[in-house]
Amino acid sequence: MAHGFTQNASSWGVFAELLSKTFELVCIDLPGHGVNAEIETDLHGSGRLLVEAGGPQPFHLLGYSLGARVSLHAALFRPSAISSLTLIGATGGIDDDDERRARKARDDEMADNLEKGGDVTGFLRRWLTNPMFSDLTAEAAGLGARENNSAHGLATSLRLCGTGNQTPLWTRLCELKMTTLALAGACDIRFSLHAQRIAKLVEHGMFSTIPGANHAAHLSQPHLVAAFVRHFISP
Repeated sequence: MAHGFTQNASSWGVFAELLSKTFELVCIDLPGHGVNAEIETDLHGSGRLLVEAGGPQPFHLLGYSLGARVSLHAALFRPSAISSLTLIGATGGIDDDDERRARKARDDEMADNLEKGGDVTGFLRRWLTNPMFSDLTAEAAGLGARENNSAHGLATSLRLCGTGNQTPLWTRLCELKMTTLALAGACDIRFSLHAQRIAKLVEHGMFSTIPGANHAAHLSQPHLVAAFVRHFISP
């Protein structure tokens, strides 16, 4: 399980508790986060490390947001390692070159300001005011777990693994042969469209939206998303 930006391995909350009743979970800290704050690598390197963290046997891979983008890179790097792929709030990247450059510039500026100021808690509080997290309770948002990250680690993640630094993967998704479930919150219109597009481009793709949820659907609707995942992996 690969978490989102500003989170870590302990950020899955009720969703992980529910899945742990059925599956053995391996929750990792992505580069720039938690105990791996000092690891500096891009999405390709993160994908390779994620595959290695899964062990020698094929495994089911689930990623959310940043973790979903890393999961796509992992699946493309070593598809034989992935039994199934579950993506929550994923994107294959920004198609338009100018839009992607503009996003990278914003990510870099945000990273610079965070690293110079060093105020992780202030940054996290501002990050969680993003409208895509408006449906999260304070408990679901998990500020305490997010505070176990460093300014340098988060800034590095933004610079190297931000959406603006991602080469679009859309034309490569046809390479993915494992069954893939692309989920998005029904209120998260942009990522719902991305999820639908992903499901159409992979060979064995499924798509669904989660009613009443925004970007972090598994945190706002953990029981429903857990039911989707259990049914998908163990039909």
